[in-house]
Amino acid sequence: MVFSSIPFLFFFLPACLLLYYVVPFRVKNYILLIFSLIFYAWGEPVYIFLMLFATAVDYTNGRLMERYGRKKKTRIFFLCCSVTINLFMLGFFKYADFIIGICNDLFRLSIEPMGLRLPVGISFFTFQTMSYSIDLYKRKVKVEKNYFTYLTYVSMFPQLIAGPIIRFSVVMEELHRRAISWHDFVQGSLRFLQGLFKKVLIANNVGELWEMIRAAQAGGISVACAWLGAVCFTLQLYFDFSAYSDMAIGMGQMLGFHFPENFRYPLSSVSVTDFWRRWHISLSTWFRDYVYIPLGGNRAGILKHLRNIFIVWFLTGMWHGAAWNFILWGLYYGVLLAFEKYIIKDRLSRLPSLLQHFYAVFIVVFGFVIFVFDDMGQMGLYMSSMFGMAGNSLTGTDVLWYLKNYAVVLSAAVLLAFPLYPYLQKKAERLPQTGRMILSAAGAVSYAVLFFLTTAYLVNDTYNPFLYFRF
Repeated sequence: MVFSSIPFLFFFLPACLLLYYVVPFRVKNYILLIFSLIFYAWGEPVYIFLMLFATAVDYTNGRLMERYGRKKKTRIFFLCCSVTINLFMLGFFKYADFIIGICNDLFRLSIEPMGLRLPVGISFFTFQTMSYSIDLYKRKVKVEKNYFTYLTYVSMFPQLIAGPIIRFSVVMEELHRRAISWHDFVQGSLRFLQGLFKKVLIANNVGELWEMIRAAQAGGISVACAWLGAVCFTLQLYFDFSAYSDMAIGMGQMLGFHFPENFRYPLSSVSVTDFWRRWHISLSTWFRDYVYIPLGGNRAGILKHLRNIFIVWFLTGMWHGAAWNFILWGLYYGVLLAFEKYIIKDRLSRLPSLLQHFYAVFIVVFGFVIFVFDDMGQMGLYMSSMFGMAGNSLTGTDVLWYLKNYAVVLSAAVLLAFPLYPYLQKKAERLPQTGRMILSAAGAVSYAVLFFLTTAYLVNDTYNPFLYFRF
């Protein structure tokens, strides 16, 4: 079940909210837990036992760490038990076939791949459970004594299968005491609808254009068309994933939780460093706090700092998938971040802002071409088309046709990729009361029209993937 689906929008979510609001507070976590388990079991009924096992492991090790962990060695033992089991599960389901393939190639073996289906959201909830164990070891959080409360934290359906990666420290207090107000419900609903509109009306339509250009590549496309396709995939991935985060944050607020932001207009970045401060913030800060800083960060000299950068970005690439293109994509950013840190340093900031932005966007768009093709041959062919090395023309009627037929959605995508909405909000706050009332009424009508249009798209069963479910 995905958020942008008729069953979720008109049956699952209303039923959950209705029951959640009518029961007393002491029952709310159990209602949320039941619906979260139903949500996960909807598409993965078998793998729900994997999540239950993972939560039981971390909960048990946490209790044991708290009870018997007066000595540091004992705490380390229970931490290692928890982290090892979590990493083994993630590695087994996500990387077993990848490792088998490498062994077959290196040693000329013929081991049959296991063909395991990847449990949805395993990368996200594994990182959440590990963060709890690590923070408990460091005494940054208190042990959770109620298993069902801990299970509610891990399985909470708004953020279960595609993040943001929520640390226990963020919601620890709200799991036990939270204010549920009409204001939060309204604001959360609006945030959810914004994400829904971004997903269905922008990400899906831009994604359709990308799929058309990708399919046309076999017959040859112009340089301009190849770059248009790369931009379309970048926009699709951004609006798809940020829309999911918007909906997760919005639903969390409706339920009384306040999740951290996961995107801050990353396509308006002026450097690669700036981009990764804005894109998938919960993942980049997780690696920073649990890998980069424990390794020494930038405090141990240039060579060790470079080592730490490449370890983090190798792992970041691996986190996204068991394929060489993801590893290459991670190392690509490791090289660029090291380049910005030690080669160009402050020179980039002295360039005109437009050139800084062009540099960052070029790096990001090209990087997502590496990201999207798990077949290295197809990746090479597409890159050849992007730089006119496939005997293709600079431009042609193909790109003009795509631009003409998708002009509205592409224009909307480009505009909304920049902080236009916050800018207009600030302007609206300065209007007199009458003006704000008129604007609020117009906004309500706009939301209603967009919701009707979104529903029409979903009823027609149009192209509606969620890209980050695969991770």
